[in-house]
Amino acid sequence: MKKLALLLIIIGALNWGLIGLFQFDLVATLFGGGSQEGLFARIIYTIVGIAGLISIAFLFDSNKE
Repeated sequence: MKKLALLLIIIGALNWGLIGLFQFDLVATLFGGGSQEGLFARIIYTIVGIAGLISIAFLFDSNKE
């Protein structure tokens, strides 16, 4: 679960980097037909957001793997 959340966060961070540097939204291009309003793009954004929320708990997890 932790690795999946981390992977999704990395994908989200790379996408934000592309948006910031090149004004290119890879998620919207792949899943929303170039629009952030597309259903599949919104689903991907939601999944990445949930992964971010899950990862907040990792900051306070005292158990080290």
